[in-house]
Amino acid sequence: MNQPSSRSRPPRVLMTTDAVGGVWTYSIDLALGLARRGVQTTLVVIGPSPSADQVAQAQAVPNLDLVDTCLPLDWMAREPAEILEVGAAVRGLARGARADIIHLNSPALAAEAGFSAPVIGACHSCLATWWGAVKDGPMPSDFRWRSQVLWQGMLGCDALVAPTAAFAAETGSAYELPRPFVVHNGRAAPSPVMAARQRMVFTSGRLWDEGKNIAVLDQAAGLIDAPLQAAGPLQGPSGGPVVLSHAQALGRLPSHEIGRWLARAPIFASAALYEPFGLGVLEAAQAGCALVLSDIPTFRELWDGAAVFCDPYDAQAFADAFRELLAEPAVALRLGEQARARSLRYTVDGMADGVLSLYRQFRPALFPLLAREAAE
Repeated sequence: MNQPSSRSRPPRVLMTTDAVGGVWTYSIDLALGLARRGVQTTLVVIGPSPSADQVAQAQAVPNLDLVDTCLPLDWMAREPAEILEVGAAVRGLARGARADIIHLNSPALAAEAGFSAPVIGACHSCLATWWGAVKDGPMPSDFRWRSQVLWQGMLGCDALVAPTAAFAAETGSAYELPRPFVVHNGRAAPSPVMAARQRMVFTSGRLWDEGKNIAVLDQAAGLIDAPLQAAGPLQGPSGGPVVLSHAQALGRLPSHEIGRWLARAPIFASAALYEPFGLGVLEAAQAGCALVLSDIPTFRELWDGAAVFCDPYDAQAFADAFRELLAEPAVALRLGEQARARSLRYTVDGMADGVLSLYRQFRPALFPLLAREAAE
């Protein structure tokens, strides 16, 4: 029997993801944007299985097939062979899905050749750039071999994409490669939640990650007379839990609960030392929170003129900013509206269009200029 031509079916993308952090949110939103443009996505989960609420998110996306592999994350692998084995498994899944484009949210998986379609490597974070932002001195041996495999994977990709120009520059410098293409991340603005603003500060993210620098916000929480609520896991895939002395830990919350907190919080804070984009900040801006952020290049690129910036090592500076905004609700409200207006730059449709323009360079006949209205 003759196989149907590639033009007789929707374009197909195989995309890898993980359920641990922001890559999941990025993948779901991108798959949604692609679906609006007539693209079918096979979403392959590497690492821990998605939670029930994450599975529900995936099931709500049209034209999306979810594949949970239970294979190890590249940054949790014990040796290079494990990463290569995961890459081989993904190559097989891509062939089975008849993927026209392979979108690796872990570019290390392209360290060996043999993919059946052009490979786009999405640079969300990496150990080398994380180490440069968070630590001093030479990287430990396990970081070095992982970074070597990632470098090989980046070389194996047909193109690389990064969510900010600042992070693209860091990545290109760290691996001595041409700078990745830049496509800003985007989020679908949630339905407004009607709630009165309460006298508090809110933060969210992977609190166990040293790069998120929750220790400084925890210190700042002890210097103000209002609660600082911190949502997110305190223990990562390895290592002991982070202990908060002053901030109030809420644990991991589903996205709709995060939205309720953002609706009530007049201020959202991030003291991150390392943040290639910061989806949590974007969600807070969409909710109209005043942003108090660490003064790092990515946050300046995205939010300059729409946030208060503080030295990420200065807990007192964060506490002073919190006190000033809590004492002047009108000022916090105005800053929150500036953040909301800026957030309109970072949409799912804009992200999907940017990524599709990259796909189109390699498969122009399969990913033509699509009118979104025609696909809806």
